[in-house]
Amino acid sequence: KKKKKKKTFNATRKVLTGRMASGGPKPAKMARVTHVHNKLRPNEALYPVPSDIEIAQTRAKHMLPIKKIAEGLDLDEDYVNYYGKHKAKVSLGVLDSMKHNKNGKYVVVAGINPTPLGEGKSTTTIGLTQALGAHLERKVFACVRQPSQGPTFGVKGGAAGGGYAQAIPMEEFNLHGTGDIHAITAANNLLAAAIDTRVFHEQTQPDDALYRRLVTLPNGKKEFAPPMLRRLAKLGITKTDPNDLTKDEQIRFARLDIDPSTISWRRVTDVNDRFLRNITVGQGPAEKGKTRETGYDIAVASETMAILALAKNMTDYRQRLRNIVVATSTKGDPVTADDIGCAGAMLALLKDTIEPTLMQTIEGTPVFVHAGPFGNIAHGNSSIVADEIALKLVGEDGFVLTEAGFGADMGGEKFFNIKCRASGLKPDAGVIVATARALKFHAGKTVPEASKPDVEAVKTGFANLKKHIENFKKFGVPAVVVLNRFVNDTDEEIEAITKLAKEAGAFDCVTSNHWQKGGEGAVDAAAALVRATRIAPDFKFTYPDEMPLKGKIEAICKEIYGADGCTYTPEVEEKLARFEAVGYGGYPICMAKTQYSFSHNPDLKGAPTGFTVPIKDIRVNCGARFVFPLLGDISTMPGLPTRPAYYCIDVEDDGTVVGLS
Repeated sequence: KKKKKKKTFNATRKVLTGRMASGGPKPAKMARVTHVHNKLRPNEALYPVPSDIEIAQTRAKHMLPIKKIAEGLDLDEDYVNYYGKHKAKVSLGVLDSMKHNKNGKYVVVAGINPTPLGEGKSTTTIGLTQALGAHLERKVFACVRQPSQGPTFGVKGGAAGGGYAQAIPMEEFNLHGTGDIHAITAANNLLAAAIDTRVFHEQTQPDDALYRRLVTLPNGKKEFAPPMLRRLAKLGITKTDPNDLTKDEQIRFARLDIDPSTISWRRVTDVNDRFLRNITVGQGPAEKGKTRETGYDIAVASETMAILALAKNMTDYRQRLRNIVVATSTKGDPVTADDIGCAGAMLALLKDTIEPTLMQTIEGTPVFVHAGPFGNIAHGNSSIVADEIALKLVGEDGFVLTEAGFGADMGGEKFFNIKCRASGLKPDAGVIVATARALKFHAGKTVPEASKPDVEAVKTGFANLKKHIENFKKFGVPAVVVLNRFVNDTDEEIEAITKLAKEAGAFDCVTSNHWQKGGEGAVDAAAALVRATRIAPDFKFTYPDEMPLKGKIEAICKEIYGADGCTYTPEVEEKLARFEAVGYGGYPICMAKTQYSFSHNPDLKGAPTGFTVPIKDIRVNCGARFVFPLLGDISTMPGLPTRPAYYCIDVEDDGTVVGLS
């Protein structure tokens, strides 16, 4: 007797084709579809909610191969570079193939000023994406930053979302990803080594020896390298044969004459290491006493990372790297990475970083993970190219949710005034994430007190949320307030926030419970967001390009922060005049300030008024193309606490990572 074939159920094929893999006529061909998801099954969301990593690893067992996610997006194989089964990079060439496609709806997810309680902005971005894709069956993409390993092993933990609203594999998302941050680190430190090396050789060699060694190849032939030819052109020297330069031309070409005290380019590493904040280099005997004080930043604070996030293609990427100013000469002339001759080698290390990394949520909706610039020293947003590709892939009926770092006064304002200015994209709507307990903290309550019911405190702390809503109105973008609901929140508190938010001008205010229920818990918020995008936005910047730098700074301080004005030190006044004179006046402003307050003072909660912002210093990133005023002491290298997160992180014998959060 013939044995009966056991019927099998192929979940992946059912998701993609709506048919059983066996037990019926086999389809002639698996057609590509636009809705690929892996919705949480009934009763799969457990309560009490397990740890983030437990949920992520449980859901990883049902994870769709990233190839299926790409097929569901109609991504041609020629544009997909696979990094194992669950990650892939997407080539920028896909933009040319879809240039006639209409863009989807563009939504920025921001939040109120962050508190120690955590508001769940990343979790909300993922939760709304799962709701739109897996439950409302809309084409959708989430675009988020790649997290630094500093917070992952320090205090904050990872940034993949949380609960039942996460990007997976969570371990790969939070650790190495596809190696972009490591490439940023290598390129940054190559430039740092090149700067110190050039200074050393100029200080220890006579003119003729320095010139001869710069232009001579290992085979003895004399030849200018491409960046050397660009330097000659910059100096007004048209000769291309090293033998033809006069003695004076040789000296002008060979000596950058860097003033070591002006070197601003620091080395980076992607861990929190307080003991590298200030160091002395050059102490070895071979360096002949050419020591210099410098320090390390965390990798995501590197200008190289900001450049990656703002570059629109490889040509733009290359030019931005060349334009990085690393120091000034003893005559006060800027010295660039191209003058050092290092920009091309940096790009070789960074070549693959321009491609966004494709991953998925725990409900199978697509996620782009790309770039991770600091939110207080840089602009705190994921890349332009990730947003551009996602908008084409979802099409005019789809949605792209892109997350902005910290509060809407930081990442949100920089999204509008820096990222959208550079990309030319206009947002259709925005989300402001808030919690009842965070508003109580902004009312002056302590962390323990904020977890207790207090309607009056909610009303007082609402001033912070109100100011953010008003700012979105100034940008001409409809805002949906999404309240992450916690178990201790009362109906009276939620009703008070909802009423006040609508009165303040929010398009809607909706509670969400995606952390506990996944996309199902965010369906109402997602539906409100869909309705908000039907309103024609009237997007506008805070300031025009042609406004002087000082006017731009004051526009942000007065309009966005609510300040009375600004004060400037004499040194800042002098720098502003110099920046305008050399052509930096057209750059946008990237404020470097605390994320915990609208003001420069982290202790001023809520929506402070009657304050003046002190501009203590001002600098320029010529590669990223923005000017950044410093409103206080902003650390670019975090430290570790007494009990860092790494105590709980380990790997089991079968290779399973444990303890990540």
